[in-house]
Amino acid sequence: VASLRSPHTVSLYDFGVAQDGRLFLAMELLDGLDLESLVRRHGPLPAGRVVHLLRQACKSLEEAHARGLVHRDIKPSNIFACRLGLTVDFVKVLDFGLVKERQREDVRLTAPARTAGTPAYMAPEMVREGAEVDHRADIYALGCVAYWLLTGRMVFQGESAVDLLIQHLHDTPLPPSERGAFEIPTELETLVLACLAKDPADRPQSAADLARR
Repeated sequence: VASLRSPHTVSLYDFGVAQDGRLFLAMELLDGLDLESLVRRHGPLPAGRVVHLLRQACKSLEEAHARGLVHRDIKPSNIFACRLGLTVDFVKVLDFGLVKERQREDVRLTAPARTAGTPAYMAPEMVREGAEVDHRADIYALGCVAYWLLTGRMVFQGESAVDLLIQHLHDTPLPPSERGAFEIPTELETLVLACLAKDPADRPQSAADLARR
């Protein structure tokens, strides 16, 4: 992750083991608010601002995916809207703690390791036993983030993590326009729902394609 150079990926300056044995990361200090907190404080965002934020997140993921890295834990609390100089709403994607290099997958990993992530934003293939997980899982999660930004609600509601995972596997989400506070353009709603397709082949096939659309 330290090799990533996108301005929309949080900079990692150093990492290692401190003298007392604790692991550490030294990252850039961000002046801003994560998207989870932003919506909780101020409510759903208008479509134009949502598009502006998500296009920048796509830039971060585009580089990571090009290097064979899958984030696997994209969610609103892992995306920051920052003040950078005189620029506001400058996005930084962070917490690549579950990132995996696709070409270096270890077949000895147990099944629970495959479901590492956050249930509210987890792609169906991350739950299915034996399913291949690639960069399109991040596209699904970004669709969940878009849904949260537009509506102030998660795609699915559940009493437990298992409930949420089952819904991601089988249920069809309500269109965001039925839950949002602002008018949502039809093209944007269609794109968000495409990101949330159960079959990865039915989603935008890359972060670059998603940003373009």
